[in-house]
Amino acid sequence: MTDYFPIHLNIEYKTVVIIGGGHVATQKVNSLLPAKANIVVVSPTLHDSLVPFVESGQITWREKEFEPRDLDDATLIMAATNDTNVNDAVQEAAQHWQLFNRADVQGESDFITPATIRRGPFVLTVSTSGASPALARKIKEDLAEQFDVVYEDYVCFLQQARLMISAQFDKGEQRRKALQALLEPNLLEWTRSGEFERREAFLQQLLTGETR
Repeated sequence: MTDYFPIHLNIEYKTVVIIGGGHVATQKVNSLLPAKANIVVVSPTLHDSLVPFVESGQITWREKEFEPRDLDDATLIMAATNDTNVNDAVQEAAQHWQLFNRADVQGESDFITPATIRRGPFVLTVSTSGASPALARKIKEDLAEQFDVVYEDYVCFLQQARLMISAQFDKGEQRRKALQALLEPNLLEWTRSGEFERREAFLQQLLTGETR
């Protein structure tokens, strides 16, 4: 089994080419959209759920059979057809500097896409390196329940608070203590209950040097 190196890639505005327009391709597109990539789907047909993305300009559809030149500008390549011969051709056409993934054969990909939970800037990923996708999905469901939608606002608050503290204090013990104080459990509870004034008051205390 391949031991993958976990990494989060910035693919904003980079071209990702997906060969195939069916169910698997739809899953790939849905996972890529939040990353703001330039998504190109190459397929003679397209799953109905992808049509709105084409119409809104979120993805580009090349209504055609695969040709090697379709990969010319790709940073990431995903072979997602149900035809082994086509996926083989995509793999053969991929260049060494392009990251390649295919859905039908384990161990033939440069990268795999883990089960992902997104809460704004807060991202959780789960992978079994292909050993048990079902287990990865189950753990994802468990984590999605534990880290619910409240975490998006909570983490966005922590992000802004960190920037304000870093601007207020020079590097050193005072900044470190203020940043550590942001892990106060009440901040999450106040976010969950909508008590934003209490959350803001706590932050202002930190900015004046009153850590707990």
